[in-house]
Amino acid sequence: MDEDRAAPDAQPGDADHETAYDLLQRGQALLERRHFAQAAIVLERADRQEQAKGSILEALGRAYFNSGQPERARATFEALLDVDPSSHYAHYAIGQSLKRLGRAERARTHLRLAVALSPTNRVYAGALARLGPAADPAADPAAESDTTPSED
Repeated sequence: MDEDRAAPDAQPGDADHETAYDLLQRGQALLERRHFAQAAIVLERADRQEQAKGSILEALGRAYFNSGQPERARATFEALLDVDPSSHYAHYAIGQSLKRLGRAERARTHLRLAVALSPTNRVYAGALARLGPAADPAADPAAESDTTPSED
């Protein structure tokens, strides 16, 4: 019997035999079919097997984002930046996650970095443009400095 072949009773999706690569492939297939929550579960398993793998973190972050978990997506894409600090996609995805979390100014920082790292990417430039102009701290009384006013 060929040693590279699985035992006849082994199933293709047998959890005990799935490598991180197998799980990544299955997770990506679920993402393509728009089964985002299911993809996240499968990709979490891949991440536990092979921590700090950029391809797994990117797919897992996408699964979290598209399943309505922007905070988990943000944290996952930040972990991707730890692995690959020059990842323009990670900056873009963090920006999109922060935007969903209502933190537009922090989102703007990451979207600017994404555009700087990949200046010809129209998706990144469009996401930055849709944020509109930066907030003017002088126009927002809540954004005043922490200094105490001087006494007259």
